[in-house]
Amino acid sequence: MNQKAKVLIIDEDKKSATDIEEFLSGAGFDVAIAASAAATRELMESSDFFDVVIADEHVKDADAIEILGLVKQKDTLCQVIIASGKPSIESAVNFIKAGAEDYLSKPVNTERLRDAVEKALVKRSAFRQNLAMEKRVETQFGFERIIGRTVQMQKIIQILKQIAGTDVTVLVQGESGTGKELIAKAIHLNSTRRNKQFVPLNCAALSEGILESELFGHEKGAFTGAAYQRKGRFEFADGGTLFLDEIGDMPMSTQIKLLRVIETSEVFRVGNNVPLKVDVRLIAATNRDLEQLVREKVFRNDLFFRLKVFTINLSPLRERLADLPFLVDSFVKEFAAKHNRKITGITQQALKQLSKYSWPGNVRELRNCVESMIVISTAGKIDISSIPEYIVQKKQESVVTSLSGVSMNTMERELIKNTLATAGNNRAEAAKILGIGERTLYRKIKEYGLE
Repeated sequence: MNQKAKVLIIDEDKKSATDIEEFLSGAGFDVAIAASAAATRELMESSDFFDVVIADEHVKDADAIEILGLVKQKDTLCQVIIASGKPSIESAVNFIKAGAEDYLSKPVNTERLRDAVEKALVKRSAFRQNLAMEKRVETQFGFERIIGRTVQMQKIIQILKQIAGTDVTVLVQGESGTGKELIAKAIHLNSTRRNKQFVPLNCAALSEGILESELFGHEKGAFTGAAYQRKGRFEFADGGTLFLDEIGDMPMSTQIKLLRVIETSEVFRVGNNVPLKVDVRLIAATNRDLEQLVREKVFRNDLFFRLKVFTINLSPLRERLADLPFLVDSFVKEFAAKHNRKITGITQQALKQLSKYSWPGNVRELRNCVESMIVISTAGKIDISSIPEYIVQKKQESVVTSLSGVSMNTMERELIKNTLATAGNNRAEAAKILGIGERTLYRKIKEYGLE
């Protein structure tokens, strides 16, 4: 048994409390006794924590349910064992439902008590490990992962910290690859919903029928191929956060149904007329101009205003190149560890070359680029020889400045055209460089007559 564990006995029966105290003290525990709820409050206030509390079912100034609440309010990880002189199955069920770890009969059998305390300590240890793991996850995906020293990024981080603890709907706008999902995860992991699911869905990657099934679920036999009942993303995200990426590509008919869910907090599975209540925080993201889509009548005005309760606008990497050295440094550390390479940084010459590039794929493209350089580098620091060829080509470096004074459509067309040429007309590779989905690239190729 753990000699460092602290146990509190709450029992107005002095003999019963003393017997338990002598047994646990003999086993090496640090044991305290309280004869009332008032004494319990004093001890809970004066002590940093107790690992286990053993409480009699009946204390003169409070019942055990109140004692249980008092203990859990002080320390949610503390394990409570209830001891009863008049045990019953009904009482046992009620206490377990209320959060008690175990329920024992009095006089307490010492072997039974030993098993109960050991089980409680194992459970507390598991809870503490889970909390530590959650903390590591928050460090990995929380605000610490949002790298930015520029004024605009620091302002965004400050705003995120202010809104994370609320349930406000958030719209994240920015080019592909700027880190919209990272922002959404950071909001979720720093919110009161962090212990529930973060459920992402890319609205552009699915056809209309499949998208509705993914969002709302479906019943068995609702359509051809529906061989079983399936929960939708809203149901999976109940109590947590649903992240709808590329929402600007959502079909109009699905937008109408999404709007109704936002307004009523109810979903209907495809093939079922019975509503299901859901409690979901919604974060949406887009790389498109939703206001322009509203003007073009391909995106609903009422849904747009429902989504933009709070808006985060992410700048493209080319507009915050001052952050590039910090991003590169972070990615070098990440991928050097991942691929077990002894690479400590990047040369100033290589960094200067990276700063000349326009980064159409933004941070995602930079991250992929650093990983490839880590893999092929043979020196202790990444040098210019490890930089991918398409980045050092002068034609690519000057593509943005050479297109100044032309329309956005022309600029986008030329960017896609040049990127396809660089990728040897490999559309999958071009989409990766641009930081957009292949489906989106195919649509753009057709739109601009680049087949």
